[in-house]
Amino acid sequence: MRIARFSIDGNVAFGAVEGEGTVESGGLVLDIIKGIPYTDFELSGTKVPLSKVRLLPPVLPNKVVAIGRNYAEHAKELGNEVPEVPVAFFKPTTSVIGPGDAIEFPSFSSELHHEAELAVVIGRMCREVPRERVKDVIFGYTCANDVTARDVQRNEAQWARAKGFDTSCPLGPWVETDLDPSDLAVQATVNGEQRQLGRTSDMIRSIEDLVVHITEAMTLLPGDVILTGTPAGVGPLTVGDEVAVTIEGIGTLTNRVIKRG
Repeated sequence: MRIARFSIDGNVAFGAVEGEGTVESGGLVLDIIKGIPYTDFELSGTKVPLSKVRLLPPVLPNKVVAIGRNYAEHAKELGNEVPEVPVAFFKPTTSVIGPGDAIEFPSFSSELHHEAELAVVIGRMCREVPRERVKDVIFGYTCANDVTARDVQRNEAQWARAKGFDTSCPLGPWVETDLDPSDLAVQATVNGEQRQLGRTSDMIRSIEDLVVHITEAMTLLPGDVILTGTPAGVGPLTVGDEVAVTIEGIGTLTNRVIKRG
């Protein structure tokens, strides 16, 4: 099931996406969900065309835990070694935007990069999750763009500013709850030109590995997001660019870059 979060007439709700096609092509409708989707829920039967609503970030996470250098070729392209343990960092909730929202080019950077990633959405509160129970705590999967101020990342020991600035975490367009994430194509295009193309099967550490590693240290809450790393091919974004992240079995997340302010 595809679960979207949206606004219509000033109200915010979740809905199940039905039909075929893309956000842009039409043909999709939303069956409004009673309540929130992390627990047992019912479909209301009230349906609205997706073209009549504004899609929001599919979740509002308490925290986004991101993993760096989880694809060997990406680590190599930036001159880095594959780390012995997963490199984890946070992106704040204020970095999260949804499909169609603008990525604001930060005033303190001159080198902005796209990073297409598979995002894991947590469905229940969990801590110290054993490997065999990882699937039980996952709500679903969505597309993410770990937008990075690369020059700032190089110059500062911590990545908080480089990867945590406002609008640096586009998520969407919805959460797919029924998906095998082990071997999916992950693609990024800029103005229609392909920049990144990889597969989740190339991840150094699996989703199970990452959930076990992260929950050894912290509690994850419903709606929290794990970014699983980006394949090779990251590159620059400029003001006016349209960047799209497409993940097989999920859909396409599209955002445009604008000048901050």
